[in-house]
Amino acid sequence: MTDRPNGLTYAQAGVDIDAGAELVERIKPLARATRRPGADGSLGGFGALFDLKAAGYDDALIVSTTDGVGTKLKIAIETGLHDTVGIDLVAMCVNDLLAQGAEPLVFLDYFATGKLDVEAATRVVAGIAEGCRQAGAVLAGGETAEMPGMYAGGDYDLAGFCLGAVNRDGVLPRLERQRVGDVMIGLGSSGPHSNGFSLIRRIVERSGLKWDAEAPFAAGQSLSQALMTPTRIYVRSVLPLAKGGRVKGGAHITGGGLIENPPRMIAEGLKPLFDWAAWPLPAVFEWLQAVGGVSDEELRRTFNCGIGFLLIVSPELTADVLAELLEAGEDAFICGQLTAA
Repeated sequence: MTDRPNGLTYAQAGVDIDAGAELVERIKPLARATRRPGADGSLGGFGALFDLKAAGYDDALIVSTTDGVGTKLKIAIETGLHDTVGIDLVAMCVNDLLAQGAEPLVFLDYFATGKLDVEAATRVVAGIAEGCRQAGAVLAGGETAEMPGMYAGGDYDLAGFCLGAVNRDGVLPRLERQRVGDVMIGLGSSGPHSNGFSLIRRIVERSGLKWDAEAPFAAGQSLSQALMTPTRIYVRSVLPLAKGGRVKGGAHITGGGLIENPPRMIAEGLKPLFDWAAWPLPAVFEWLQAVGGVSDEELRRTFNCGIGFLLIVSPELTADVLAELLEAGEDAFICGQLTAA
């Protein structure tokens, strides 16, 4: 090959290979900090290996999930609050795995942007590593794509992919064991989590408040800080219950809220009967409903309304399960039961 004096470079086309290499070096220690049995948490290969036997599985089924953060990212981009969207990304994937009774093992991320900001990207990946730490998964790899012309300015998007495992006899939901009168236990959310932000942004626009204004529903926090509270990860509190066979079903309350998600874990011939007065609607949802004029039905099918994860347990196990969840630091409460469809 010969040099061409007027030849274009990749950098002139808008892609900075050196910035990408710098980002990889910065996030290597973040990945190493997520090491766990079965994987070492190192980066640099073309793929990641995981040893199921080292993780304690002999007859496991592999469960996979993928998800993103949605338009919550717009708030992060507009305000510079990049530190927790990575937790959101992990949470959206690992909580889905948990609904199948699976333990999160391996996480990979995809970060796409128009112009790579190494500092901002490092903060995002630090959040991903923190989410993996909370979930007990290894950050085994990922992909950073700089795509000028596809994304404007400092815009970026995230996607996550997670692999988990569950023993063959531990898969949730256990539809054949569900009965009329089984109890639904709600686990408190930390806010809207990562759903409904297209509506949230419209409501904020209607309110006339700026992102740096004090949140009307959270004293001492700006509106952006309060809304960027990361999605809660329920793995450490719920997984022992699932592995112990004390749970008949689990639902991660995401898009579709408390209307569309619970039926996904319930046997045919049964339906959820919520006691809507059993828990107070968190202040953030009261504010969104009041300012946006959102009906109860729309609120319940768009947001989690204070319940980030839902469990089905037998009546005789309810007290013990509640006590264990509370001991693990969850805000857990009875929120309804199963009834005949």
